[in-house]
Order: sequence, then C-alpha cells, then structure tokens
Amino acid sequence: MTQLFFTDYEDPDFTGVRPLVIVGAGGLGREVLMLVRQINEVELRWNVLGFYDDQRPPNDRVHELPWLGTIDDLNQQEESVYAAVAIGNSHHRAAVVAGLTSERVHFATLLHPSVVVRPYQFVQFGAGSIVCQGCIFTCDIRLGRHVLLNLGCTIGHDAVLEDFCSLMPHANVGGEAYLETAVYLGTNATVINQVRVGARTIVGAGAVAVRDLPADCTAVGVPAQVIKQHGAN
Repeated sequence: MTQLFFTDYEDPDFTGVRPLVIVGAGGLGREVLMLVRQINEVELRWNVLGFYDDQRPPNDRVHELPWLGTIDDLNQQEESVYAAVAIGNSHHRAAVVAGLTSERVHFATLLHPSVVVRPYQFVQFGAGSIVCQGCIFTCDIRLGRHVLLNLGCTIGHDAVLEDFCSLMPHANVGGEAYLETAVYLGTNATVINQVRVGARTIVGAGAVAVRDLPADCTAVGVPAQVIKQHGAN
C-alpha cells in the first residue's frame, strides 16, 4: 500500500497547473468538482478538463464541463492526466481504479484547503484519497489509497484506514481504531477507540461500533450489531 506524506502526494513529473479529470459524473462527482474549485480559489493547482463516466450524462455536460467519454476512453487518451475517482461505494470505486490501467493516468490526492494538516501531526495519505471540507485529523494517522472522507469526518490518533475506505458525512474514527480495506461508514457512524472493523464491512448511519466487527457484514445500531453477512468480493 502506498503511503505518502501530505506534502509529497503529487507527481514530480508535472509542474505548474495540473490537468485533472473527474471519474464519475453523479452527485459525488459534482461535489469533487466543487472541492477542486475551492482548492483553486486558494492556489491555482488544477485545470479540470471534464468528466468520464460509463453512463452518459444529459446534454453531455456536467456543471458546464464536458463529458469526455467512458473509462475505456480514458485509458486510450494520449496525454498524461490526473484523475479523481468520485464514486462513493468502496467496492465500485476499487473496481474503477482497477480498470484504469493506462500508465498515463495518475491519481490526484485532494485535500480541502480548510483541513489543517501540519508536518508535526505525522499524517499520511495514500494516492487518490479525497478529503472534503470540515474534516479533522489529530496525529500519527495513516490513510491508504483512494480513501474518501466526506464532509466533517474526524480521525483520532494512531488510526489506520486501509485502501478504499469510505466515510460519509460526520463519521468519526477514534484513536487506535483500525478500518480494514474498503470499510464503509454511513453518515454519523462512529468507531470508538481501539476497535477494528473487518474488510468490506458496512457500519450503518448513526451506528456506534464499540467492539471489533468481522469482515463482510453490515452492522447497525447503538451499539452496532451485525444484521447481515455477505460474501467477500
């Protein structure tokens, strides 16, 4: 798993304003476009070219930007470009990333300018991670590749979020908690200190995980209880 300190998550082969496409033309794609525009208001860093999505949007445009084609089209484009994969479902996001096989496609790591991260916090981000407005980090935190933190999430000390974890608005991860690959926390869900959540598990909106949860299940309630077991992907 690639770990990158917050100051090092950009490709040194690119200089100046970087070309960016957004993969996913739905609601999250529009929110990521808003995030990029907010970044550019502080410092012009991204030139957003448009959207790629296997489902063609109405009028071939999204917020005045063009639909550029399908995932296969993105793999075939000839110029090097950054991509932000704006897909909220962990499993679907992982599948799209796996399908982006072109060496010319790099993954953008996007951090809202209001989110405070300083070197003394020792926070690591994997390539392709997206951190939205209002998120709070303490210290000694590790995020894997393509982690999504939606609005207002909090991450405590020594927490680990493996690749493709997805946190919906105002989800909270306590100190020394460990989220395995592709865990999904619903809106206002909480994982308390030192709790481990197994790979691909869904913690429902408002649920509170007070003890370890196994992989490949759905847990809801306070405290969170497993209500469904599903097959590994």
